Parts: sequence; structure tokens; C-alpha cells
Amino acid sequence: MRAVRYHEHGDSEVLQVDDVDVPDPDDDEVLIEVAAAGINPVDTYFRNGSYEPFTLPMVPGVDAAGEAVEVGAAVEGVAEGDAVVATGLSKDHYGACAEYVAVPSDRLARLPAGVDPVEAGGAGVASVTAWRALIDHAGLEPAETALVHGGSGGVGHAAVQLAAATGARVVTTAAPEYHDRLETLGADAALDYARDDLRTAVTEASAGGPDVILDHRLDDYLQFDADVAAHDARIVGIGENDPAVGFTNDGVARGKDLTYQFMSMFNTPDLSEPLGRIAHLLGEGEIGIEVARTYDLDEVAAAHEDVMADSFLGKLVVTP
Repeated sequence: MRAVRYHEHGDSEVLQVDDVDVPDPDDDEVLIEVAAAGINPVDTYFRNGSYEPFTLPMVPGVDAAGEAVEVGAAVEGVAEGDAVVATGLSKDHYGACAEYVAVPSDRLARLPAGVDPVEAGGAGVASVTAWRALIDHAGLEPAETALVHGGSGGVGHAAVQLAAATGARVVTTAAPEYHDRLETLGADAALDYARDDLRTAVTEASAGGPDVILDHRLDDYLQFDADVAAHDARIVGIGENDPAVGFTNDGVARGKDLTYQFMSMFNTPDLSEPLGRIAHLLGEGEIGIEVARTYDLDEVAAAHEDVMADSFLGKLVVTP
């Protein structure tokens, strides 16, 4: 089979397409013929050595969707021919930017009939991170208000839809060209993150302050989040943040009894559980993954560059 691999850490030029053997799945694994593999910023962190994968050479790609073509003897609930979605690869397991990938059963879920596999290929990291942040960590409830920073991003646009599906009011920040689409996806208010009066605008749009805040850049918004949050608000930080950046006035956070939670999707005890819920919501049309651009295996280096450099709504996806 053809697989993208990097044999050493470095920039996108270290990625190459190799001919390798099709994986032989273990008893607890499912062999997937990959229809689509999502590209995420974390893929570039493994590639450049910021995060260490378990071995080199390594196949990148945390997310996958496709058809189960071989099922290990110990796997339950998945049969050959099923459409499946997977996530949590490329750290301690070979990744999805290949024609086939073997996936442990605790990192995949069956897809309902009718779900676009290319859309599903971009769902894993984005939607599971959103689920873990908003539901598992923050406990977002109907009639509460959620602020989603960066609503046009992969996690952001999934979080906007998931928060709306819970019955919460959703406020998000994004560049103006994405406001109309984000409102279509479920945002009650989309605000330009560059506006000078953003604090006032968020407070007004959330009727006094959001109850839950999802933030991918706490090094920029740590104090901002405290200033705009409602009393007893829960703030969840994802992504790459500078831990040296602190409050300019942490008394605001103490005065409101705020809770800050830092998280990584890779710490999820059983990825199949939230992934199964996301698959159900995809099947019901409650959430969807916006695919901004697709690439073939020979273009994965370009996808790695684009995911870090370009402005786009949704996800970048490789279709082997």
C-alpha cells in the first residue's frame, strides 16, 4: 500500500510517500480501508518533534474514516463492511495518511448509514475535543451560554454545533467572512475577534457573561475570559498555550469562583465512547464537518503547511 511517512523530524519536506505492507490487525484492532484522514495542527507537532511519536519512521494522521475490511477476533460491535470513524492515532500507533490503517477498537465507532466518509474523516479530533471540553469537562447544560473562541476552526465549528445541539445559547468569535456560515451552523451571535469593544460585545451577547468558555489561546485570553465570564463559569483551555502567561488581575477569577480546566483529547479514557456519540449526531444531522479542502497522499506536505498558515472554515482532509 501507499503511506505517507516521515523518517526524521523536521518541516513538511520530511514527509514522503512510501510503499509499505498493509497492516496485519491484532485481535483488538480493525483494519480500515481509508476513505479520508483529517489533518490537524497536532500532526505537525508530531512531525517536527514538539511531541514524540512512539517510533520512526511514522505515518501521520490522527483521524480516519472508511470501511472495516478485517476485524480482529476480540473486537465486538464492528463487522467487515461497516463504515467506521476513528481518532487518537499517530502518537502511540501508526497514523491514517495511508491507504489502510489498523485501529484499536477503543478508538473507533461505527458510522450510521448516509454519513459522508470524507466529512467523517475530519470529525475525530475536532468533534471529540469539543465534546470532551463542553460536555465532559464543562458540563454545559440547556439554557446556559457558551462562548467559543475561534469558531471557524476545526474544533471551533464543531463546538458551535455541539453547544447549539445541547440547547445552549452560543456566542463565537471569528473573522467577519465566516459570521454568516457560523450563524447557519448554530451560533446565536458571531463577533469579530479583532473589534476593540470585544469584552462589551461578548458580555452583551451572552446576557451578562458566558457560563462556559472554550478557548484555544489562553495565553491571549486568560484575563479576558475571567473578565467576561459569569459567576461560577467553567473555562476549558485546549491547544498550544504559553504556561508562563498569567493573569493581570487574578482577583477577578477568584471573585467569580471560576474553574479553569486544561485538557488534551489524547487523555480520553475510551475514545470510542464520545466518538460513538459524535457518529450518532452526524447521522442525525445535528452536527456536520465543513470540509474546506481535500488533498491526495502526494499533497500531505502542502496540507501540513496549510493547516498552520491558512484561514479557512472547518477541516482539511486527505483522501488516499
